[in-house]
Amino acid sequence: MPNLRSAALFQMEYWSAGEMGMNSLFATPLLHYSTTRYRGTNMHVKAIAILLPLALFLTITAHGGEVIHKGDVVVIPLHGEVAPSLLAFLRRAVKTAESNEASAIIFDMNTYGGRLDTAADIVNALNQTKIPTYTFIDTNAGSAGALIAIATQHIYMAPVSAIGAAAPILPTGEDLPATAKEKTISYWSALIRGSAIKNGHNPDVAEAFMNKDKEVKIHDRLVHPKGAVLTLNAQEATEKINGKPLLADGVADSIADLTKKAGLTANVVTFTPTGFEQIAFWITALAPLLLLLGILGAYLEFKIPGVMWPGIISAVCFALFFLGHYLVGLAGWEVVALFILGMVLVLIEILFFAHTTIVFGVVGVFLMLASLLWTMVDRYPGQNFFPTGKMLAIPLLNMFIAIVGSFIVIALLARYLPRTSIYRRFALIESNPPGPSLAGAPRQFATALSLTPGMQGTAVTVLRPSGKARFADHVVDVVTEGEFIAPKTPVTVMQTDGMRVVVKSAAQP
Repeated sequence: MPNLRSAALFQMEYWSAGEMGMNSLFATPLLHYSTTRYRGTNMHVKAIAILLPLALFLTITAHGGEVIHKGDVVVIPLHGEVAPSLLAFLRRAVKTAESNEASAIIFDMNTYGGRLDTAADIVNALNQTKIPTYTFIDTNAGSAGALIAIATQHIYMAPVSAIGAAAPILPTGEDLPATAKEKTISYWSALIRGSAIKNGHNPDVAEAFMNKDKEVKIHDRLVHPKGAVLTLNAQEATEKINGKPLLADGVADSIADLTKKAGLTANVVTFTPTGFEQIAFWITALAPLLLLLGILGAYLEFKIPGVMWPGIISAVCFALFFLGHYLVGLAGWEVVALFILGMVLVLIEILFFAHTTIVFGVVGVFLMLASLLWTMVDRYPGQNFFPTGKMLAIPLLNMFIAIVGSFIVIALLARYLPRTSIYRRFALIESNPPGPSLAGAPRQFATALSLTPGMQGTAVTVLRPSGKARFADHVVDVVTEGEFIAPKTPVTVMQTDGMRVVVKSAAQP
C-alpha cells in the first residue's frame, strides 16, 4: 500500500434557501471540513505552482520600478502609435511621478497619431496631473499626438518638427461619412478647446488642428484661413504675435536643452516601459473573465480535494488580474496586501472556526472583494480617498459580471459535478473518526445518490443548518431547511440532489 497521509481539505455544501422562497439551486455556499487522503508531494507541487504567479508579479514590478526621488524631473517617452498599450504605460508613469512628488514631467513625443479614443483617455489623464507638464516634440506630433501635446502646459519643439493635422479619419485612411464626421469633429473640437484653455494655449489654434472650417485670427492678423486643417512647424508655432508665442514656448535641440531653457535644474530620470503594457491592456480588458475563472478555480479546489489544477488556475488568474492593473497604473501593493489579508481571514475561519462563527469569513470575503474592486478604480494621487460614482461605474460592472457569472456556473457545477467520474475519483464524503488518523481498510465512497427520501439517521454534529449525520455505517454532509438540530437527534432524509442531502428532525410530521 503506498505511503499516504491524511490532510484536511475543504468542500462546499449548500444552505437550503427553501424557507426564503429561493430556488435551492442558487443556495449560498458554506465552507466546512471534509477529510481525504492524497500524496504529500502534491502539496509541495501545488504550493510551488501557486507561488509562481506571485514570483512573476514581484519580478515584473521590480523591473518596472524606476527610482524617482522627490523633486526629480521625469521624462516619459511617447513614441510610436497612440494605442492602448501607450495609455497603459503613460497612466502608470504619471501616477508614479506624482506619488513620488516629482517636480515636473516631460513627454518626449514622436508620433504620427493613432486611436482617438486612446488619445482621449490620455488627455484625461494629463489634465488630472497636479505637477507641471511639458511636451518635447522630437520630429512629430501628428493627429492624436497634437491632442496630447495640447493637454500639457508647456510645449517645446525640435528645430525640424511639426504639430497638427488632427482631423479624424477611418483606420483605412479614408474620410469619415458626412454625418459621422460632423459629430466627431463637433465633440473633439469641444474637448480640445477645453484642454487648450485649461493649459494656457490658444483654443482656436487647437481647434484648427482638427476642423478645417476653423479660421484662426489673432486681433487683426489672419493666422490660418478656412479650408484645410492646421499644421505648424517649429518656427511657426513659436512665432510671437503681440508678444506671445502662437503655441510653443520655444525651440529646443534636446531634452537637456529644454530643461535648461525652462529652468528645470533638478535631476532628470527617464521612466521606461516594461514591455508588458500590451499584455496589461488585454488583461485589464478581460478583468471580468479573470475574476470569473479565479472564483471558479477556488470553488473547484474546495469541491474536489486532491486535484491540483483548479487551485493553480485560480492563483494564476488572480495574479494576472493584479499584475495587469499594476502595469496600467491602476493598482499598487496595498490592494494585494488587502487581498492576502482577506484570504488569511477566510482560511482562519475554515481551519479554526468552522461551524462556530462566520465573523472571520465574512470580514475576509469583504476585504477580498473590496481589494478587487479598488484595483480597478482609476484614481490619481491627490484625489479624494473615496472614489466617485463615475470612477466606480466600470469596476462595479466588472464585479457584477464576474459574481453573477460565477453563481450561475457554480450552481450548474453543484448540480452536475458530483455525478462526474473526476469528482468521484478524488472526493471522499465519509469523514475520519475523531483522534489520530490510522491506516486501515479502504473506506467505501458514500454518495448522496445512495440515500433516498425517508431514510432514518442520527445527527453527528449540530446542524445549523449544515453539519454531519450518520446513516448506517456512513457519515455524510447534510443540511436542513433552516432549522437547528442538536447532535444525536434522529433525522429523516427529505430529498437529495447530487451530493446535497436535505434532512429534517424525525420528530417533525
